[in-house]
Amino acid sequence: MFLEERVKAMSQDGASQFQEVIRQELELSVKKELEKILTTAPSHEFEHTKKDLDGFRKLFHRFLQEKGPSVDWGKIQRPPEDSIQPYEKIKARGLPDNISSVLNKLVVVKLNGGLGTSMGCKGPKSLIGVRNENTFLDLTVQQIEHLNKTYNTDVPLVLMNSFNTDEDTKKILQKYSHCRVKIYTFNQSRYPRINKESLLPVAKDVSYSGENTEAWYPPGHGDIYASFYNSGLLDTLIGEGKEYIFVSNIDNLGATVDLYILNHLMNPPNGKRCEFVMEVTNKTRADVKGGTLTQYEGKLRLVEIAQVPKAHVDEFKSVSKFKIFNTNNLWISLAAVKRLQEQNAIDMEIIVNPKTLDGGLNVIQLETAVGAAIKSFENSLGINVPRSRFLPVKTTSDLLLVMSNLYSLNAGSLTMSEKREFPTVPLVKLGSSFTKVQDYLRRFESIPDMLELDHLTVSGDVTFGKNVSLKGTVIIIANHGDRIDIPPGAVLENKIVSGNLRILDH
Repeated sequence: MFLEERVKAMSQDGASQFQEVIRQELELSVKKELEKILTTAPSHEFEHTKKDLDGFRKLFHRFLQEKGPSVDWGKIQRPPEDSIQPYEKIKARGLPDNISSVLNKLVVVKLNGGLGTSMGCKGPKSLIGVRNENTFLDLTVQQIEHLNKTYNTDVPLVLMNSFNTDEDTKKILQKYSHCRVKIYTFNQSRYPRINKESLLPVAKDVSYSGENTEAWYPPGHGDIYASFYNSGLLDTLIGEGKEYIFVSNIDNLGATVDLYILNHLMNPPNGKRCEFVMEVTNKTRADVKGGTLTQYEGKLRLVEIAQVPKAHVDEFKSVSKFKIFNTNNLWISLAAVKRLQEQNAIDMEIIVNPKTLDGGLNVIQLETAVGAAIKSFENSLGINVPRSRFLPVKTTSDLLLVMSNLYSLNAGSLTMSEKREFPTVPLVKLGSSFTKVQDYLRRFESIPDMLELDHLTVSGDVTFGKNVSLKGTVIIIANHGDRIDIPPGAVLENKIVSGNLRILDH
């Protein structure tokens, strides 16, 4: 018996040694490939490219070391009561007289690396028109300018661009030169995609044109810490007396500067400042895949669905056990980012994102998420904010909501109309004929009245005339080959409209 166990242990030992040799050889091959790529960098880009490729090598090394889901499910606990504060409690403290001096310590950072491809648009997503011809970027600048004028402050805007969005964004920034907002930009890193089979970089040189167009990618918003630090902008802002950044996705129209949260950060009731605050909000059925805050080995930790062992995915999605999810609105201490970056102490789980390139090649890209770093900071806190602070526009269904009379626009901020009787947003599902922004706009002569809408599903070739009103649950389904035109002025309340334009009560 003892001998059998010994042989088994030796064979396991041999297998792991063999795997280690393979791993070392692979790392060596990747290192050589990256060195070849670096030799193609023009001299003015050499240092920048070297930093990017060094960052990629570190991430790749970790990717080879880590196997399987990165959390031990047995160690996951609900966060302690006081580690996630209700927003009402934060707001109840009120605001101090010196709120202007507190605001002057803040920098607003928008994650602006994404393209509008999922909505059929070329160029940066932030330049898509979302309301009265205003783009995401226009609304952001209007919000911060309003703050600066109201409180006589100097809150700057920082855009984290990617190599995909940088050029187009910089061109557009000239139009804000007369606004009362200082705007800075820095770029995310540029990492090489790797072949799924060989695990070697697809890129052969540093260019990203021609056959190299798809060889590079921006490695997720977790890259903010390294690229912000490497750009020198972090030190510049600390030198100007800035203490906190408020980070959010540029397509989240609910992510405005909240003075109550800022005051809580700068003047904590217990005298001990938080280095990292994550805004969370209550899950609905639509958010079951969102990352959630847990207690793990004595620290707050963000757990994403990709990290959950398969056997526990349903439990993770449970709205009763994990009631909240991360909005990706984050308040982070600049001094803490500098300290942790210099100690190489920011630890974020790797997200492995598989893609298929246009030519059919299967690749993977290694990414990290900004919120995953929460466990590296001291005295972290979650704040359970109202749902209104999470208003992302990922699809044209979301776009319909924010363009409608459900919201009113004031100084760049969208607020739910007081005429809506209940505070929840209707569930809207537009079919594939509406996916691209230009198709979507062509199908609405004007945006319908949606104040009393609960649920809208539209499928197939459907168009809406002017001044249509939708109430309750409305389902419109044009069968293949049919077209449904909702006439101008129509009022649809709890109706099902089907293929041959029969209108039935729901």
